[in-house]
Amino acid sequence: MKDFSELITMRRSHRKFTEEPVGEEQLKCLMRSALMAPSSKGMHSYAFVTVTDRDRLAALSQCKDMGAELIAGAPAAIVVLGEPAVSDAWVEDGSVAATMMLLQAEDLGLGACWVQVRERKDKEGRSAEDNVRQLLGIPGEVRVLCIVAVGHKGMERKPQNEERLKWERVHTEQW
Repeated sequence: MKDFSELITMRRSHRKFTEEPVGEEQLKCLMRSALMAPSSKGMHSYAFVTVTDRDRLAALSQCKDMGAELIAGAPAAIVVLGEPAVSDAWVEDGSVAATMMLLQAEDLGLGACWVQVRERKDKEGRSAEDNVRQLLGIPGEVRVLCIVAVGHKGMERKPQNEERLKWERVHTEQW
């Protein structure tokens, strides 16, 4: 990337990936960016589980009713967790960390997509968080925010179209 403005213009959600694995150094770079994310009061209430096992990826893709299927086709996924006992801003902390990963993935030339887990259910009405927690052995006091699916881009996407930006959503000084 030339600069940050180009990076955010080019970053799009990718739901199709090639079979090429995400390299160990690439995964480490993604985790480094997440661990450097700012957090409320510097408490770093986030934690992560990286998954590259095909069977586990397939199981994660079934954690909720819809929208997680793409994980089965990804060579890697990063489960973003939060610890409410550490900070009441765990959702915000984890969201910033996940966003840092999404931007880092684009900078590495990888595709990535946020898959929401918190407050979602599976087809039988069970908690998606509990499904992920059980599959990966995550303790009950740790919350599951989202899963970031990552891999080499299986299709190209056009950059963000600046003409479609909703500037009417921006207010100056007051609503």
